Amino acid sequence: MMGFRAREAGEQVASPCTNLCAIDAASGMCRGCLRTLDEITIWGQATNEERLEILAAVARRKIDVPDPKP
Repeated sequence: MMGFRAREAGEQVASPCTNLCAIDAASGMCRGCLRTLDEITIWGQATNEERLEILAAVARRKIDVPDPKP
């Protein structure tokens, strides 16, 4: 995938968790990492390819979701 550095063999894609875990009731996404509950739940068993797909979705959401910080 474009925008993500190549991984060495056996290296797992790191979680985007920011330790600011709170699910927004309106959007259903975590306010810290912008993942859905489903994406958070499957992360531990996801392949690197699936993780990269989730990260790509998060990157798209960052464009669409305004920053809640002042």
